[in-house]
Amino acid sequence: MSIGNRIKEERERLKLSQTAFGDIGSMGKTTVQAWERGTAFPNAAFLELAAMLGIDVYYVITGQRLENTATTPNELAYLRACRKMPNEAARSAGRQALIGILASHGISMIEDLTNGENL
Repeated sequence: MSIGNRIKEERERLKLSQTAFGDIGSMGKTTVQAWERGTAFPNAAFLELAAMLGIDVYYVITGQRLENTATTPNELAYLRACRKMPNEAARSAGRQALIGILASHGISMIEDLTNGENL
């Protein structure tokens, strides 16, 4: 899959029109279309802005997803909220709340692969 295809995939994942995507960095719809066709490419400044919106820039460039990348706008909101937790006590309270919500729907947390800890 080409960079252009991945740009389109990321734009669609976040449910952005070509116009809305281009507006991130004051680019026009035709510029986004050129990126998606692979006849032009966004610059680093645009990619930085796109990353703040939730575009997985690493994936766009390399074709590989990072494990902690959100795949929907809701997941992105959860991820950002988790990252705003000010300390371990807040993170622990958030984790316990999430475990409770999941358990109420019959879902259990899987083992945290980063440190082998059962959550």
